[in-house]
Order: sequence, then C-alpha cells, then structure tokens
Amino acid sequence: MGKLTVGALRAVLVVILAGTVFVQAGMVWALVTGSDPEDGSLPLTPLRVITILGMVSVQVAVVCVWRLVSMVRRGTVFSHAAFRYVDIVIGATVAAALAWFAVTALNAPGQRDDPGVTVIMGGVGVAILGVALIVLVLRMLLAQAVARDVEAAQMQAELDEVI
Repeated sequence: MGKLTVGALRAVLVVILAGTVFVQAGMVWALVTGSDPEDGSLPLTPLRVITILGMVSVQVAVVCVWRLVSMVRRGTVFSHAAFRYVDIVIGATVAAALAWFAVTALNAPGQRDDPGVTVIMGGVGVAILGVALIVLVLRMLLAQAVARDVEAAQMQAELDEVI
C-alpha cells in the first residue's frame, strides 16, 4: 500500500473520528442540559443514547481499521494478530446496524403518514449488516492468505534444509 493511499485513508479516518466525537459531544450536551436546543422541549433521551452508542461502534471500527492499516504498512497484516482487529470491526458493524434498527423503531411511530421513510431506514440497516458480511468474507480471505503464508514459510524452511 502506497504512502499516498495510507495518508488519504488515515485522513478520512481522522475526519470520521472527529465527526463522531463532535456528534457525541452534542448528544451528551443535549442530555446534560435537559432540553432540545431547537424548541426547548424535553430531550429525546433514547434516541440520543442510541446515537452515542452508535458513534462508539463507529469509533471502535475506525481505530481497528487504523491498526490494520499500520499492520499493512509494516507488512505484518498476514498474521493471526490481524484477526482480532477484523473480528472487532465485524462486531462494531453489527452493533452499528443494531443501533440503526433501534433508531428506525423509535422513528417509525412518527412516520405513520409516510411509512416509506421507515422502509428506507430499514433498508439502510440491512445495508450496514451487508457491510459486516462483506468484512466477514474478507476475513475468510485473510485466513486463507495467512494459511498460505505459513505454508510458504514451511516450504522455504524445507528448501533451505535441502540446499
């Protein structure tokens, strides 16, 4: 992976991390102050708590992707240590999808006049789960690559003994 690619990916990860922290800070502020900044009514506490937790799952995934990119740069990604980070990314993505489904369920009663919004939000949740499945497939590919790497190292050791 080239330096430009790594730099661009890390810049995107920093923006995502900063954005999620900003959203969390706004949600925590709204919970602490006890009022809605728009109209002064009581806060939508469940929605805000779910948003905070959803942002935590995104932050966990971002940190794990950062660690995986570091492993790629060092050439150590084809090791068993990478599985821990990939598994955490899968779990964080599933958690984000569950948080999104919870937001969809909380939003659904307010969408009785336009149920299409709820259907679209449900579709977004399914898409998030699809990302988790894609990462799971990539994990399987990583497992095959690690197995081939171990096999190649064993063959190289046998070849070194013969020579």
